[in-house]
Amino acid sequence: MANSAQARKRARQAVKQRAHNMGLRSALRTAIKKVRKAIGAGDKTAAQAVFKESQGIIDSIADKNIIHKNAAARHKSRLSAAIKSL
Repeated sequence: MANSAQARKRARQAVKQRAHNMGLRSALRTAIKKVRKAIGAGDKTAAQAVFKESQGIIDSIADKNIIHKNAAARHKSRLSAAIKSL
C-alpha cells in the first residue's frame, strides 16, 4: 500500500490511466474484428473500406504506446494480405 501522499496520488492516477488504456485496447480489438468479419463475408470492396477505416485506429493506438508500433504494423500487414487474397 502507498504510504506517502505522492504515492497515493500516483496509485489513483494509475487506476484511471489503466481504465483509459483498456478502453483504447478494446477499440483496437473491435476494429480488427470488424475487418476480419468483412473478410469472412467475402466482399472485397467492403473489406477494403473497413480496413481503411481501421488503419487510422490502429495507428493512433500505436502512437499512444498502447501497443508497439511493430505490432500495429504486423496487424495491418496481415489484414491487408488477407484482403488481397480474396
